[in-house]
Amino acid sequence: MYPLDQYGLVRRQAALADDFSDHELRAAVRSGDLIRLTPGVFVPRSDSFDGARGADRLYRLRSIAVATSEPSGGYPLSHASAAAIHDLPLLRPDRKRVHLTSGHGSGGNITADRHLHSSLLGAADVTVVDGVSVTTLARTAVDVATSGRFAQALTAFDSALRADVDRELLAAALTGRRYGVRAARRGLQYAHKDAESVGESWSRAQMIDAGLPGPVLQREFRCPSGKYRCDFCWGDRLIGEFDGAVKYGRLLRPGESVSDAVLREKRREDELRALGFMVVRWTWDDLAKGALPGLLRPWLVRLDLMAA
Repeated sequence: MYPLDQYGLVRRQAALADDFSDHELRAAVRSGDLIRLTPGVFVPRSDSFDGARGADRLYRLRSIAVATSEPSGGYPLSHASAAAIHDLPLLRPDRKRVHLTSGHGSGGNITADRHLHSSLLGAADVTVVDGVSVTTLARTAVDVATSGRFAQALTAFDSALRADVDRELLAAALTGRRYGVRAARRGLQYAHKDAESVGESWSRAQMIDAGLPGPVLQREFRCPSGKYRCDFCWGDRLIGEFDGAVKYGRLLRPGESVSDAVLREKRREDELRALGFMVVRWTWDDLAKGALPGLLRPWLVRLDLMAA
């Protein structure tokens, strides 16, 4: 119904040229047929914007809308906005606004829908993804890591390493930084490419902060039903599994329902217990409450994996 550009966005000028009026566009926003992303740019409402994954898609489009609009000044997307373009998973990213970086040491500003950061950018710090100028994966991870807490820095660097960004490149990008560099350097110290999700990274951050012994990540076991990988493993006694809501969707096989995947995971756990392991599971809610150390420590002590 509406004229769409290459990103699936409705631009006001294109809509007016296609005989839509401003009154019709405003009415479509009020009725929910269109979502206003930034002045003069909209997207048709879709079920694909529902849920956490949908929010990710919508923020990505919002970032593209801002970056490709005249008021952006041609600045590259950065921080959480660049991460959305790169599909770099983050912990609690700052999505109140779209983030851009000026490339200058001063002159940043914040408006209702965008945050322009004042920071120098070299030619190697900027790339183009899908026709949009963004900071590189390495620069994006460092920007995010120096803007948050240890858990956010660890998650950003885990994600970057998982995307094959070189650790030395990340370390070099931290050189000369001041603000937030302490948490970022600590995050890079513990970062590991085998952390497969934001939940696993956040779990490790809580383990590290609590002084718990470090687990082996993604250890494999052969069981009667097949070969299994576990999120976390301590010695030959304890296995830890993060149960994210998205996890079961990711595990679905062709023709399977979520219930099928849950039952298969239950069988997997039974077979791991038969090998002599205690299996401890936790959820997003446990992480949000900071409850993970309290769940793990009693078992680590009981199984002689740490001192009381």
